[in-house]
Amino acid sequence: MNRLTKKLLLLSLVFLVGCNNHGTSFLFGEVKYQDGRMQAGNMSVPKQRLQVWNTQSNFGDSVINYWSSRTLIEIKQKGKVDGPRVLLANLVANKYISETNTFIADMQVNGVTGSKWALNKKGDYDFSLTILTTILWKFGDQPSKLFPATATYMLNVLMTESGNKFRYATPKTMGLVRETENHILMTEGSRYLKNRWLMLHGNADPIYNNSNNGMEKKLLDELDNMKTNGLYEFNSLPYIGYTITALLNLEAYGSDAMQLAARDVLDYMNWTYSLGSYQLKHYAPMRRRYEKAGIKELTTDYHSLFMKAWLSYSPLNFDSSKGQAGSPHSLMAVTMPYRPSDQVVQWQYNKGNGYYVKLGHGPKASPEIYSAGKHFLLSAGGVNRGEQSLIVARPISLFLNDHATKQSETFNIAGPGTDFKGWNNTGVYKNFACAAGPVNIPANCKAVAQKGNWSMYQLQDGIMLVVYSTTQFGLMVIFENRTTNLFDQILSLNTNEQKINTCFQFPNGEKIGYDVMATKSKWVIQSVNDQLQNRDYDKWPLIDGDLK
Repeated sequence: MNRLTKKLLLLSLVFLVGCNNHGTSFLFGEVKYQDGRMQAGNMSVPKQRLQVWNTQSNFGDSVINYWSSRTLIEIKQKGKVDGPRVLLANLVANKYISETNTFIADMQVNGVTGSKWALNKKGDYDFSLTILTTILWKFGDQPSKLFPATATYMLNVLMTESGNKFRYATPKTMGLVRETENHILMTEGSRYLKNRWLMLHGNADPIYNNSNNGMEKKLLDELDNMKTNGLYEFNSLPYIGYTITALLNLEAYGSDAMQLAARDVLDYMNWTYSLGSYQLKHYAPMRRRYEKAGIKELTTDYHSLFMKAWLSYSPLNFDSSKGQAGSPHSLMAVTMPYRPSDQVVQWQYNKGNGYYVKLGHGPKASPEIYSAGKHFLLSAGGVNRGEQSLIVARPISLFLNDHATKQSETFNIAGPGTDFKGWNNTGVYKNFACAAGPVNIPANCKAVAQKGNWSMYQLQDGIMLVVYSTTQFGLMVIFENRTTNLFDQILSLNTNEQKINTCFQFPNGEKIGYDVMATKSKWVIQSVNDQLQNRDYDKWPLIDGDLK
C-alpha cells in the first residue's frame, strides 16, 4: 500500500468517525518536524542559576494543603487528572499514608495510553501514568510512605508501559498520524522511567536497559527536536501543562544526559514565556485548541500557573497571593525540584532596558513577536494559518505595571472583524503596533489629548500611549521618555489620513511601513526607514532578538 493510498484510507476513516482534528492536521498539514532544523537566532537561552531558592513558601504550603485535604472517596469520580495528584499530595504532606496505599492497591487500569478519540475511546491513561511515575520515583525508596507491596503493585499492574516499543503514532491510525507532543512525552517518558527504575533496582533484563534498547536515544532525539525546532503545541491550552509535567519527571529522575536535555527544553519554554509575558500576564498565539479561543483571562494559562508557583519560592519575594492552589499544575510545580534560570525570574517584573524579539515556529505556523520597555510589553497576537493549523490568534495586547487580569482591561487591537481565523495580528515592531481593527480603550482610561481619530493617554510609570483608531484600522505607539509637545509632533508628522493606514513616522525619524491586510504567510510590517523587512516568518529563526 503506497503512502497516497494510506492517506486516502485514513481520510475516509476520519470522515467516518467525525473526529480527530489533530490527526487531520498532521496528515494533511505541513509537519515542521520533518523539515529539518531551524536556525537558532542571535539570542541564547539563559541558564545561569546563582540565586538560592527558598525551600518553603506560603503559597506552596497552600497548594499541598489543598490537594491533601481532598477525600479519597471524592477522587474516585475525578478521573485522570485530579485523582493521582491527591495521592501524590497525601504522600508529600505525610497524611493518610495507610489509606493512600490501600487506595493505590485497589486501583485498576482504566484505559490505554495515547490520544483519546473515537477509535481509541479508552485513551488518555498516560495522564494518570505520568503522576504514578512521579509517586514511584519520589517515594518508592521510602517504604514508610509508599509500602513495598504498593510499589510492586504499581510496577506490575498500574504502570502499563515498559520495554522499547517507542510509539510515535496516535493509536488506531495505522501509524500515519504522529502522536501529540504531550502524549509522546507522558507515555514514553513514563516507559523510560519505569525501565530505569527496574534496572536500577536489580532487574538485569536487557529490555529494560534504556541505553541498549534504544529508549534513551529516541527520547533524547525528541527533546533535541523540541529544543531546536521549538514546540509544535506552543502555548497550548490545555496541553502545555502536561508537556511541562512530563518534562519535570525526566528532569528529576532521568539519566544525567536525560536530566540535562529535559532541563534545556524547560529552560527554552520558560525563556520564551518570560519574553512573552509581563507580571504573569500572558496572552500569546497558541496551537490547540480552538474551543479555548474565547478565554479572556491574562494570568490563568497553565504556563502562568507553573510560573506563579515557582516564583513563590524565589528570594525576590514575588506576590503569589493570586496563585491558584487548586490547579494540578501548581501541585507539580511545588513538588518537583526544577526551578527556572535567574533571568527568567527577573524578567517577569523587571524588563531591564527592554527588548524586541521575534520567535519563529516554523512552516505553516504563527510567529510570536514582543516589544518590551522597562514597564510595558507589547504582545503580538499572531495569525491563524487555516483550519488545519489549529492556531488560535489573539489581539495585540499592551501589558502594563497594573492589576489587569482580563483582555478588556488592556489596550489591544485585532482585526479585521471578530473571527480570529481571519486575523493577521503580527503587526508589532519596536514600541509600535497596528492591526485591521479599532483599538480597545479600557473603561477607566481617559485621553489627555484628542483630535479626530487620534488620542493620547498618560499611563503609569511615565508611559505615554498614542492611539489612532477607526473601525477598520488601529495603531498604538508607546513612549517611555516623554517628549515635549509629543502629541502635536506626531500629528504634524502624520497628517495624511489615507497614508496613516500604511505608514507611520516617529518623532525620532524612524518610519514604519505596514500592510494590515497582509496575507497569512507575511509579516504585517513591510519596511523600516524604507528598508524592506524579511516578512517570511515561516523561515524566521527560533529566537531572534534586539536588547536595548
